Amino acid sequence: MTLTTGTPAAVTAVPRASGAAVIALARFETRRLLLRAPVLAAFAVYIGWTVWRTRTSWDGFPALQDADRATQGGPLLVGLAVLFCANHAVLRSRRHDTDRHLDVLVVQPWRRTVAHLLSVAAAALLTGVCVAGQFTWEALKPGAVGHGSPGELLAGPLSVLVLGTIGVLLARLLTSPFAAPLLIVLLFFLHTVATAPDNGRTVRWLVLTVGENTATTLPSDLLGRPAGWHALYLTGLALTAALLAVLVSGGARLRTVRAGVVGAVALTLVGAVAQGQGVSRETTEARVRASAAPEKEQKCAERDGTTYCVFPEWTARTDDWAEAVAGVRSLAGGTERDRPLLVRQRIEARYGLDGDAAIAPATRPGQVTVGTAWGGNRVPEFTAAVAGVLVAGTEAKAGAMCDGRMVTVMWMALAGRPDPVADLRRVRLDDSDRGSAIVLSQTEPLQMTAAQTELVRELLRRPEREVAAKVKAEWAGLTAPKVTSDQVAALLGLDEPEEKDECL
Repeated sequence: MTLTTGTPAAVTAVPRASGAAVIALARFETRRLLLRAPVLAAFAVYIGWTVWRTRTSWDGFPALQDADRATQGGPLLVGLAVLFCANHAVLRSRRHDTDRHLDVLVVQPWRRTVAHLLSVAAAALLTGVCVAGQFTWEALKPGAVGHGSPGELLAGPLSVLVLGTIGVLLARLLTSPFAAPLLIVLLFFLHTVATAPDNGRTVRWLVLTVGENTATTLPSDLLGRPAGWHALYLTGLALTAALLAVLVSGGARLRTVRAGVVGAVALTLVGAVAQGQGVSRETTEARVRASAAPEKEQKCAERDGTTYCVFPEWTARTDDWAEAVAGVRSLAGGTERDRPLLVRQRIEARYGLDGDAAIAPATRPGQVTVGTAWGGNRVPEFTAAVAGVLVAGTEAKAGAMCDGRMVTVMWMALAGRPDPVADLRRVRLDDSDRGSAIVLSQTEPLQMTAAQTELVRELLRRPEREVAAKVKAEWAGLTAPKVTSDQVAALLGLDEPEEKDECL
């Protein structure tokens, strides 16, 4: 008897691409992307510039609501490099004519696109680490004040993500290697047009990062920047570009991808519309109060005969201001040494960060204006204001002063500084220590004649104690209205100045 068995039916195994394969490919593409020369160069320039700048930024006294915006410029360079290299990586198989080989692999084209997108996300994440490091460095400086915004900090990494995903999408739409460089040129052009001064808020905020050409520091609640909505807008842009890249790579049959594209577009539109709505009424009213009636928003504290009234975020600066005031007071003579002073922080916030309106000098006796910036030139500017009020009585009178009293004012302001002659140059508009000049101030600038400059320069060369004794002994004569520079020289035992004593 013969036993027969049927031939087993052939079983065809359909290979299925697993998530592990996509992750493995993503790791490979990430490594290649981050090691590409343009990306390495961009990160090197970005990190080098950040380290070099952050060492001395804001003279060691940053306001964190400015420091967060300062993290946004460098990532754009990284983003453009990632755009170019990600586009180049997606086109690699076409350049090497290996598309037909890849078609037989278990990883379909749309999954390979996902791997490229994940490599872009890794570059954005690395940028986020750099941004976090830069901001943390600023926040740990002893003179740091204020509060940073998560939305502002996200703008840099999200810009890299948007540009990288656009590079991947562009490679799936156009196979030309020249498409990415041309797109970079186009983006430069669009950024220049969109950020032109005559464009409104709606158009300006459509670019990746929005800077402010200002030297004004405002309290964080008065900025009026839609940082959160802008971060949402950038997130929507990145998701839209990424999902469209998956869609055109063969993922059109996936419902989740099609639904994701719709959701990402909606997210982008919501962010775009919300960020262009303008400054809220509450912020506008708060700006008016802070500018016209700062006493309603400030906290005050008294130290050694001086009252300091500041916005809440700047209370930590009181010690620095008090040290500067004490140094100037110690050089004054007569009863002025014990004159009560009011140091009030004043800003002009009604025009936002774009405003550059001057602050009118205070007319209240004994009131001195201090700004929101500190360190560097701001210190001698402040000490000159304090000395001017001690000598003239008010900021308004000090600004109008044009006589020999300026010699006493500027010596008191600079004598206690580590490098008084250098500070004399820095505090003057023309950065000189000779001739007549305007002395910078938070409010009304002061004026120095050439003769007064000569006398101040000579006094700063002499021992501080020696000059201080003469100033205190001759205080009444040195601070008398309309005293001439020649008379001041005689009172202090100096030769008559050779320069002219004529106001500007």
